[in-house]
Amino acid sequence: MKKIIILFALLPLMGFSQNLFDKGNKEVEKDPTELNITENVQGTLWLPDGESNPPLVIMLTGSGPNDRDGNSVMTKNDSHKQLALALKKEGIATYRYDKRVVTQMKKKKVDPNTSFDDFVTDARDIVSYFEKNKRFSKIYIAGHSQGSLVGMLAINKNIDGFISLAGAGEVIDNVIVSQIAAQSPGLDTIARTTFDKMRAQEEIVEDVNPYLMQLQGPQMQPFMESWMAYDPAIEIAKLKTPVLIINGDRDFQVSIEQAKILHTAAPSSQLEIIEGLNHVLKKVGNDDIEAAKSYTDVNFPIHPVLIEKMVAFIKE
Repeated sequence: MKKIIILFALLPLMGFSQNLFDKGNKEVEKDPTELNITENVQGTLWLPDGESNPPLVIMLTGSGPNDRDGNSVMTKNDSHKQLALALKKEGIATYRYDKRVVTQMKKKKVDPNTSFDDFVTDARDIVSYFEKNKRFSKIYIAGHSQGSLVGMLAINKNIDGFISLAGAGEVIDNVIVSQIAAQSPGLDTIARTTFDKMRAQEEIVEDVNPYLMQLQGPQMQPFMESWMAYDPAIEIAKLKTPVLIINGDRDFQVSIEQAKILHTAAPSSQLEIIEGLNHVLKKVGNDDIEAAKSYTDVNFPIHPVLIEKMVAFIKE
């Protein structure tokens, strides 16, 4: 079941109550780039040097307890921090933030009732804050993985463009079943049955396979059901803003077929399948063992073509 552990690392592990992101109690000087928009939205605003009215990218992370840098309790790759730095060098401002559950973990006050809709609320609060700020020429949302769907739901008429990074094109239960099928054939059928029960009945499904408890256990079902309520293909078709869809041929969490589903639903979108790009936005080769290290090694670089495509889309 080793590969299933990798899958679960990318899912919404909401059960952590200990402060796994605790940096200690030492007094530190406040970072001047720190910008806390609400109690639940605590992040970092980076402004490019010498730019008085730059475009802004609001960066949304993927599933799981991810911080503003793109790291979680099980991974450290600095993917979002590195991407923000690359955009800063290109004259583009960024705002990235800790997911609500990470903020709760830091405060040692994890709310077990946090839902997918809470993530959307946080993203909308950020949009509302920045759309009132006249310091930026344009505002874009870049949603990574789960953040892709969150971003679609947060967009309003004042957003100038949307970038989907490794975003799913199907409802999340279909995506997860496909992931499990590729890694543990047979377990996918059990997962599908449980998801179908969750959709069909109001009460909690008690009979859950032990290997799927982190994903489908009774404590996880309300969150998963709130996520399953949205179909990315339907949501992206509603967007009136320009859309860039990016995926990589070395992404084993969200396949390029998912990106194609999004593109089909939004035919005017720009689709980019990048060779050597994996799920954490790094450039990797064909060695699977070496590529796996990119999840926990900050020395793997952000894929340069990813930066190139994003910059071109933002500045066009």
